[in-house]
Amino acid sequence: MSKTKPVRRIRSQPLETGQIWRVTGLNFQVGLIGKWLVHYKLSKPNAVRIPNSVGGRSTIEKFLKRNKAVLVKTVKAKPFMA
Repeated sequence: MSKTKPVRRIRSQPLETGQIWRVTGLNFQVGLIGKWLVHYKLSKPNAVRIPNSVGGRSTIEKFLKRNKAVLVKTVKAKPFMA
């Protein structure tokens, strides 16, 4: 019997405050992260007014994985929520 190597998968980075992800022509900016909820903004680049949204942490992680999101940068500043 021949042995096959397991498929290596790229491990996604955990969500952190201030991350900006590129998702199919949109920017996904992570605000505050709680135990179960994530505050975020989803907008086109260079948008003027961007509404804040809240979603479940597992739902957001599935969304990013399903849409093959790419981490653009992590901003070590205050979150957009005050």
